[in-house]
Amino acid sequence: MDVAASEFYDETTKKYNLNFKSNKKEEAQLLTGVELLDLYKSFKEDFPIVSIEDAFDQDDWESYSNMTS
Repeated sequence: MDVAASEFYDETTKKYNLNFKSNKKEEAQLLTGVELLDLYKSFKEDFPIVSIEDAFDQDDWESYSNMTS
C-alpha cells in the first residue's frame, strides 16, 4: 500500500488531514501520527497488507519509529 502521506500532512497542525482535497479542515479528519498508525493497524485486520510505503511525512521520524518498534 503506497500511502504517500507527505501529500496530506498539514505542517501547520502537525497532523494528517484525511480531508485534504477539501478546503475545509474538519477536526475529525485530522489525525496525529499515532492515530494514523492505529488506522493502518485496523486496515491490516481486514485486508492482506504486505507492506506500507510512505506511511508518514518524510520528516515525521517519530511516527516511523513508532511503526517499526
